[in-house]
Amino acid sequence: MSDDLPGDIRAYHSRTKHSSRHYALGPAFLDWDSQPDPFRSFEGARRIDLPLGLDADTPPFGRLDGRPAAALDRSGLGLFLELALGLSAWKETGDARWALRNNPSSGNLHPTEGWVILPPLAGIGDGPGLYHYSAFHHALEERCRLEAMPADLPPGAFLLGLSSIVWREAWKYGERAFRYCQHDCGHALAAASYAAACLGWRVRALSGPGDEDLAALLGLDRADSCHRYEPEHPDLLALVSPLPLDEPALIPVGGTWAGQANRLSEDHEVWPVIGQALRLSEKPTQPPLASPPSVPSPSLPASAEPTASLIRRRRSAQAMDGATAMDKAALLRLLAATLPDAARVPWSSFPWPARLALFLFVHRVEGLAPGLYALIRDPSSLERLKAACSPAFTWDEAAPGVLPLYRLALDDYRWPSIALSCQQSIAGRGAFSLGMVAEFDRTLEEEGQWAYRRLFWEAGILGQVLYLEATAAGLSGTGIGCYLDDEVHEMLGLDPDSTAWQSLYHFTVGGAVEDRRIGTSPAYAHLARAAATASRAVS
Repeated sequence: MSDDLPGDIRAYHSRTKHSSRHYALGPAFLDWDSQPDPFRSFEGARRIDLPLGLDADTPPFGRLDGRPAAALDRSGLGLFLELALGLSAWKETGDARWALRNNPSSGNLHPTEGWVILPPLAGIGDGPGLYHYSAFHHALEERCRLEAMPADLPPGAFLLGLSSIVWREAWKYGERAFRYCQHDCGHALAAASYAAACLGWRVRALSGPGDEDLAALLGLDRADSCHRYEPEHPDLLALVSPLPLDEPALIPVGGTWAGQANRLSEDHEVWPVIGQALRLSEKPTQPPLASPPSVPSPSLPASAEPTASLIRRRRSAQAMDGATAMDKAALLRLLAATLPDAARVPWSSFPWPARLALFLFVHRVEGLAPGLYALIRDPSSLERLKAACSPAFTWDEAAPGVLPLYRLALDDYRWPSIALSCQQSIAGRGAFSLGMVAEFDRTLEEEGQWAYRRLFWEAGILGQVLYLEATAAGLSGTGIGCYLDDEVHEMLGLDPDSTAWQSLYHFTVGGAVEDRRIGTSPAYAHLARAAATASRAVS
C-alpha cells in the first residue's frame, strides 16, 4: 500500500477497504497503556449536575408522535441528554470495568462528544452559554458564557452540537477509524432524535453551517480544547425545538471561556491519512437545504414499551445463538422504520436525501424464504441499482403493497455473510444480516466531497433504528464495521472498476448469547444523586 496521502476522498475510501488479501492499515498491536480515556472533561469549568429522570414517564415506542412538548428546564434537559448520550450500564469482569451508553459506538470507544447552546435557564445559567455534556457525571460543563445566542430561537428551543475525537477510534482501528467516527455521529443524531421525541421535542440537523463555523462556535479551534494529538473535529449542529422551524441563521458571538480539556492518553500514534481525510471532507458553509424527498412508511403494529426503557436496555450483541428466528411481521415493522419518512423519528432529524439501499441476507425469518433481498429506500434509484447489479437477480416483490422489498435470489447465505463480514460468525448466526450500500458517486458529485461524511451519518442513523427496533422485537442487534468491501460488491454483481455504489456499514439481528462471566451494574450508581432518585422511585 502506498505511503502517499490520498488526493481525494474516493482515494481515502479505496485505501481503507478490507479485503481477503489484506486489511486496512491499523495498529500492529493494542497498546492498552495508551487506550484513550472515554470521558472528556474540562478542568476549571463550572459543573452543573443534571437530575436523572430514571422514573420519568415516556411515550410508547410505537407511538412517539403527538406528545405535548415538555418545558425546557433542568429536568427535561437532563432526561434528553441522558437518553441521547448518557450511560446505560457498567460492565465488569475481573479487574476490568467499562461503561455502556445509550448512543451506540464502534468498539464501544465513543469518539462522539455532545454540546448544548442554551438560552438563560433556571438552575443552569442566568445568560446564554455553551456547555459540554459530561456523560460520566451526567452534568454540564460551562465552556463559554456567551454574550448572546448565536441564533434567533423561539422559547423552548436550543442547539445541540456533535463532535468527534478521532484518536479514540484510531487507537484500535487505525486508518479506517475516520469511517467509524462518522457512523457514530449518525448513531448519536438518531439517539438524540428519539430522546427528544420522549419530551415532545423535535431535532433537526442544520445543513448550512460549515466546519469552520462549528469549530468556532464550540471552541474546538482553541488551544485549550484538546491535547495536540487528540484534536476534536466538528461534526454537526442541530436545532432542538418544541415546534418545526425553518433553519436559523448563525451569527458570530463572543463570550468568556473557561476550562482546559483533559489529556486522554499518555502516548499516541499519529495517522496522517485520517488528517488528510478530514481536510478532504471539510464541510463548507452552504445555503440551507429544502426538505428532502420523503417515503411514507406503512402503519404497522409496534411495541407499547416506554421508549426510555427500551433505549436504556438496548445492547450490542457479542454473539448470536444460531437458532432464534424472527417472524416476517416483525421484520417488516423493522424495515418500515428504516424508510426515510420525514414525519417519523429519527428521519425528521435528517435534512439530506436518502442514498442508501439495504441488502439483506435472510437466514431465519418465519414466513420468508432464506435468500438475498433488497430494500429500496430511494425510489428513484431502483432502475439504476437493477442495472448495476447482477443480471441473475430476479427482483421479485417480497412484500407487495407494504414495502419496496425485493427478492433477488433464494439460497443459504449464512456462510457467505460470515465470509464477507471478516469471518465473524455473528453475521450468519442471527435471523438476518444486511449491508448498507450507498449511491456513492452520485452523492459526491451532487453535494461535494464533504458528503462522504453524511453518507456514513445516514448509515449510523439506520444502525440506531435497527438497534432499537430489534430490541423492541425481543431480539438484539449489532453493527459490523469489519467487512470485505469489494467482495461485497462482487457478490452483488457491481462493476469492480466503478464507485457508483459502495458498501458503508453492515448489521445483524438475532437472538443474543449472554456472557454470564460479565457482571452488570446500574449506569449511575457511582453518583450520589442516583441513589436518591432510586429511593424516591421506590417510595
